[in-house]
Amino acid sequence: MMLRYALKTVRARKAGFLGAFLALMCAAALITACGTLLDTGLRGTIRTERYAAAPVVVSGDQYVHRTTVKHKHGKTKVKHKAKPIAERAWIPERLRGRLAHTPGVERVVPELTFLAEPLTKNHADGRTAYGHAWESAALTPYRLTKGSAPRTAGDLVVDDDLAARAHLRPGDRLTVQSTRAPRSYRITGIATPATAVRHQTSLFFTATEARRLAAHPGRVSAFGVLPEKGADPERVRQAVDKTLHGTTARVSTGDARGPVEFLDAAAARTRLVSMGGAMGGTSLLVAVLVVVGTFALTVQQRRRELALLRAIAATPGQIRKLLGREALIVGAAAGTTGALLGLPLGAWLHSRFVALGAVPATLEHTVSVFPPLAALAVTLLGAWAAARIASRRVARIRPAEALAEARAERTRPAWGRIAAGLLLLAGGVVLVVLLTSLRTEPASTPVTFLAVVVLSTSVALLGPLLVRAAALLLAGPLRLTGHGGRLATANLRGNAARMASVVTPLTLLIGMTCTVLFVQSTLGDAARTQAREGVRADWVVAAQGPGVPGEAARRLRARHDTVTEVVRTTVRIGLDKYSAQGVTPAGLTRTWDPDVTAGSLGRLAPDTVAVSELAADQHHLKPGSTLRLTLGDGTPATLTVAAVYARGLGFGDLTFAHDLVARHVDNPLASSVLVTTTRTQRELATTLREFPGLQILSPAAADGLQAERQQTNAEVNYLAMGLVLAFTAIAVVNTLAMSVAERVREFALLRLAGATRRQVLRMLRTEVLSVLLLATSLGSGIALAVLTAFSLGMTGLAAPSVTPLLYVTVVGIAGLLALVASAVPGRAALRVRAVTVATAQE
Repeated sequence: MMLRYALKTVRARKAGFLGAFLALMCAAALITACGTLLDTGLRGTIRTERYAAAPVVVSGDQYVHRTTVKHKHGKTKVKHKAKPIAERAWIPERLRGRLAHTPGVERVVPELTFLAEPLTKNHADGRTAYGHAWESAALTPYRLTKGSAPRTAGDLVVDDDLAARAHLRPGDRLTVQSTRAPRSYRITGIATPATAVRHQTSLFFTATEARRLAAHPGRVSAFGVLPEKGADPERVRQAVDKTLHGTTARVSTGDARGPVEFLDAAAARTRLVSMGGAMGGTSLLVAVLVVVGTFALTVQQRRRELALLRAIAATPGQIRKLLGREALIVGAAAGTTGALLGLPLGAWLHSRFVALGAVPATLEHTVSVFPPLAALAVTLLGAWAAARIASRRVARIRPAEALAEARAERTRPAWGRIAAGLLLLAGGVVLVVLLTSLRTEPASTPVTFLAVVVLSTSVALLGPLLVRAAALLLAGPLRLTGHGGRLATANLRGNAARMASVVTPLTLLIGMTCTVLFVQSTLGDAARTQAREGVRADWVVAAQGPGVPGEAARRLRARHDTVTEVVRTTVRIGLDKYSAQGVTPAGLTRTWDPDVTAGSLGRLAPDTVAVSELAADQHHLKPGSTLRLTLGDGTPATLTVAAVYARGLGFGDLTFAHDLVARHVDNPLASSVLVTTTRTQRELATTLREFPGLQILSPAAADGLQAERQQTNAEVNYLAMGLVLAFTAIAVVNTLAMSVAERVREFALLRLAGATRRQVLRMLRTEVLSVLLLATSLGSGIALAVLTAFSLGMTGLAAPSVTPLLYVTVVGIAGLLALVASAVPGRAALRVRAVTVATAQE
């Protein structure tokens, strides 16, 4: 019976439920899109290309492991954790002999994978180029279609895709930038893969030249194991696993070979899980806040109808059941529609992350039924809970009071609502205070956005009180605007709950947008300021390609310049990840100043390390302390702390001697070279004329280049939170339109009392501007408090980086949305004859 009545109500009040439908649909679409990203990170396929013909692949362990044992109440609990390393882990070449004697193995092919970029205008198509030894061509397999295999150190075989794009053929010469100085090779052959290779370019050298360029003597990046004819690959895998027992090597078969080949895709899985989880969590919190507000407004608009039901003996339980089932009907329709729309939205979001370089194309987008089903379930639960919360007041009043309650809005919010609002306000303050003590970006970013949502929720609960307080403050100025201003003041006082439902999404929109925009600039500008103040060099050599070769630095050093090569990587102390760099120790203080606060950079050597104050505080380090860590390729190292420095944001948290880092990274080329010299830019360019793609920049120009890279990285975060902001903007329009659309009778009575359409619209515009002023103040205050706390924790200075023009643009867009969303339904409401409306609603 109640379900049938709910269906009739929804059918009869389609326009009234449209706002709730839109809010729920957008929420479901957003949750589905974030869910597909999370699902892709957890289960996304990384298909192998280079190892297509090798059923079994042996590679290094790409994780750092920690096992802890806890004894509690007589029980022993063993906990194992693993975190990925940043570079490729190499394995001993001597394992080849053991593998070759494994039962079922016919052939073991060593694989060398290293940086090898062809320097030709037509080669760049988004593919990464790698060098290999020709003997590993059998792993795909590649077969010669033209020419012959490489025989001397100057010979090279290229794949057919590169040959077609760069118009190469046997006999041509090709310059390759590898781990050493650029070198010209003679193309002896062109090879074609037996299976599709879409995401990489392969260059094949002789085995001797490949070992020289790989720069890991006695080690290989992987082994391809080819089973005997008729052997079961799974049994071979088990046999190989047994053979390698006690070593750090790992055995992979099937789809597990893809992560071994594409390390960036494997690392992107973790990043995508983190990104999808953060986006999904924030989206869910915002959706709950918006949906509850929308349903509260819907129930408020139906007070008269619900009061009549109470007056004719409907019980509180029946009212709650009715609203709950209406919500489930709307939620089912909106959730299903939104979940279906969220699938293409998730695919588009994944494609944009690929285009921005945040996710490699080799990590394929995964689509399953779980995200849409989860979004539908969350939407149904959210709709039902929102309806139950919104119905609490109207369901509890006595039948005799119902109609009186329906005529006017309650003058004071319930004490429970005020208490909840104050409690959330206190929770938001605690999060802001906590933010001042968080000094790493992974820890502070989730707390930053959570603080904005919690404080915005407190605004939603305390909204009626805030609106009345604003009405008191604005009463004087609004009187000066004439009759429209006085009417607007009366509406703000008398309909505070309705106005508060508009303030909440506007506050959230302004607060969240400012936080998203200025968190990145606050952190990036602080890092660039530290780097700018710490670079003492006259010139910075940068590369348009993979990096600056060591030979280029040696040429500069031969001219008596002070040259510092900088190689960047990521290391782990325990399981904690830190950005790190390797620098040339000789003459370091003439080119580079990280603001040493303890110890001396003069002691920097292959067996020592300099650490930032953040790393020193977290691990209780000081000059002379012993530090155990794991280098980028998984190699453990024990070093002595030589110095502690303050500019960790600009220069990374750990600094090693250049030669130590260069031996343990995939790209040993310098990301930049700092040069202190009396020579001019042109003279330096002349010295480096044999090295294509190098730029001689002033420190200011290098800083500008870093700003461009910072902007590119920030675009990923803007895109990640852009959907949440878009949803919030839709909620603003939706709530305002619903709020204005219900006031047809009020506008009609004003017109019958003598007000013109223009005066009513002016009153409406004044109300919206008053609400916008309140929301801007609250949203800006929330964003400023959160950003200041974030800046204090991350940079040590309470100085968030805010671009005034960008801030004004945010407020202007919010104001434009608010004015348009109120003006359009307001004009539509005024088109109906006032007498008709008043008579119809009597």
